[in-house]
Amino acid sequence: MLACMDAMGSPGWADWVEIMGGRVYSADHDDAGPRPGRVYGELVGGPLDGLLLDITGHTERELRAGVELPTEIGAHGPGGRALYVLRAAEGRRLDWSADLP
Repeated sequence: MLACMDAMGSPGWADWVEIMGGRVYSADHDDAGPRPGRVYGELVGGPLDGLLLDITGHTERELRAGVELPTEIGAHGPGGRALYVLRAAEGRRLDWSADLP
């Protein structure tokens, strides 16, 4: 199982959400906070730096292979994607790897 923070009160969760602003990638702008019972990873670097990614149900293997996230603010503009890969030492951070067309 991934060692990721969950929204059910893991130690330091409230502090972490406050620091990160608690914004979840692809969530509705009016209600972009984390949801109870979901597991989140932090996006580090690149165009989506600082956002939380809902990784509920994803395996560590899938996350280590990388996730491509559509974004308009990357190097390729509209239609582009940002590639994030699970950090080897920490199961809750996904490092930016590349912008993709």
